[in-house]
Amino acid sequence: MSDWALKRFWTEAKSVAVDGGFAVQLDGRSVKTPAKSALVVPTQALADAIAAEWDAQSEKVNPNTMPFTRSANAAIDKVATQHSEVADLLSEYGDSDLLCYRADTPVELVARQTEQWDPMLDWARTNLGVVLHPRVGIIHAPQDQGALDILRAKTHAFDAFELAAFHDLVSLSGSLILGFAATTNNFSAEQMWKISRLDDLWQEEQWGPDDEATALAEVKKSAFAHAKQFFDACQRA
Repeated sequence: MSDWALKRFWTEAKSVAVDGGFAVQLDGRSVKTPAKSALVVPTQALADAIAAEWDAQSEKVNPNTMPFTRSANAAIDKVATQHSEVADLLSEYGDSDLLCYRADTPVELVARQTEQWDPMLDWARTNLGVVLHPRVGIIHAPQDQGALDILRAKTHAFDAFELAAFHDLVSLSGSLILGFAATTNNFSAEQMWKISRLDDLWQEEQWGPDDEATALAEVKKSAFAHAKQFFDACQRA
């Protein structure tokens, strides 16, 4: 493994308005993505967050402390170049959404899933215009194609930056519906993450926590919270 790391060469990092959005400059030099594209983002709030990460670096740059920069790079270098493919991939979660696959026993777990997951399906009916039907067990049963088409269209409507964040909201939670809910101001990232982990939390209550699983869950929770913050920062006033 190499110990090479980019060393800080700049004094000031700041966001600036440019054609097409906002860029981040280091002593007047614009930051580029790993693929050498211009790092231009849609809002000043997002550019400010990225600039703050660069400004916080010490002698050596640590990419692990720069989640907004990483997400913006992914949006530009990866998602923007394959937007349809990413949107299609995420849309498929609607046909096997976590919220729709329920336990048959024990009654306490069944009741908890009903209590926490039914309101989210009701929210989807009211706010997304889709009805997804829960079923007992883990065997796949297709959802109504009309509902899936609506979810697909809404997913494709996100721009590359929103879709980069949405990708993590959906893939980390296992739920397209929770992903959509997390993009709104109606729910916190903490609420959506806790609902997505209902089954895992139940198992922990029954058998006790597993240190390795708990540590991994904390990493994913942090990534989910960041995805929510990144999506919010992408929203134009």
